Amino acid sequence: MRVLVVYCHPVPESFCAAVRDAALDAIAAKGCEARLIDLYAENFDPVMRDGERREYNERAPADPALAHHIAHLKWAEAIVFVYPTWWYGLPAMLKGWLDRVWAKDVAFALDSGGRITPLMGHIRKIAVVTTCGAPRWWSHIVGHPGRKTILRGIRALCAKRCKTLFVAHYLMDASTPQSRQAFLGRVRQRLSAF
Repeated sequence: MRVLVVYCHPVPESFCAAVRDAALDAIAAKGCEARLIDLYAENFDPVMRDGERREYNERAPADPALAHHIAHLKWAEAIVFVYPTWWYGLPAMLKGWLDRVWAKDVAFALDSGGRITPLMGHIRKIAVVTTCGAPRWWSHIVGHPGRKTILRGIRALCAKRCKTLFVAHYLMDASTPQSRQAFLGRVRQRLSAF
């Protein structure tokens, strides 16, 4: 299986980097081919400018900086998102990547009546691996906006029976070396089984 790992964290030595590495290890151990997009390392521009927005409903993005991202999406059969949950949702960099790359004539077709036809049918699995400062119960109360964006919204553009996985380290701000090591083990185990 071809697995695209989309990683989003600004600090190279962060715990999220260890989570990314654990995910890549699990993918390799399963014998899958992986590609990594590191949004901060490549200095991805998440800002959709006025001209791009004006053309958004007309055609696929024309910005050449998005071409390799689109090529990675078309190559993938599975996507693993690794990011920190900030303010209950996706980091702005990752949200901007979704805004700019998961676009018309890439992720969906849009007919004159405004109906959307998914174009990501080749993606059969989506996983989210994240860290959350809040406790699990509070994340549920606020509705897990980041989780829903990817595992409901993005999933709707993928294969009809696209499988999903969500793995989170809650209370990250109060984490311990033991809780972090246990979480890395859980990431490896859950992705291996997925």
